[in-house]
Amino acid sequence: MKLLLALIRRDLALSLRQGGGAGTALGFFLAVVVLLPIGIGPDQALLARIAPGALWISLLLSVLLSADRIFQQDYEDGSLDIMTMGPVPFELVALAKAAAHWLSTSLPLAIAAPLLGFLVNLEPQAILPLAASMVLGSAALSLLAAVGAAVTVGLRRGGLLVSILVLPLYVPVMIFGLSASQPGAAPGLTTASLLILAAITLVSLVVSPLASAAALRSYLK
Repeated sequence: MKLLLALIRRDLALSLRQGGGAGTALGFFLAVVVLLPIGIGPDQALLARIAPGALWISLLLSVLLSADRIFQQDYEDGSLDIMTMGPVPFELVALAKAAAHWLSTSLPLAIAAPLLGFLVNLEPQAILPLAASMVLGSAALSLLAAVGAAVTVGLRRGGLLVSILVLPLYVPVMIFGLSASQPGAAPGLTTASLLILAAITLVSLVVSPLASAAALRSYLK
């Protein structure tokens, strides 16, 4: 466990020093949220209706934008080869990489999105449901992104391929995350959607490390 936490701290420190993936994702997210009201116009009622969906789309695309960096640097400098021979199971290494991506990119965006909702006229009663669904769903986004990043780690310019592979897997997360974010939803729908979103995250937590490790081993042989 200490080695696993040390690996997460290492990736977080590298992310903060370089600032590439997290900074690009944050800049893209802010650009979408700021420019969307300008493009739609001054219709406040329309903005309020589309606000949860706009914030979810911004979060999803921002996570995708930084997904290819999860394993790329360690693959290029040979660190992944060393990690395969270390005492930590390679599946847990893949999980640590996904966790570091979530902590450095997905989670900050998920927390900031409801706070920036005033830019798109987000209704006050939607802030808490949106925050809960985004924090929960953002973990699934990073775990699924890790699978796409592992599959394309040995390919040149695999960022576009990551998006093509992972985007279909993001659709259920967005559907139930958006359903849980609607302030005027039917009684019980928000809770049911959050439970389904939690189930998707738990399944991703089990499947993602196994799939990511298997894909990475195929490149490291």
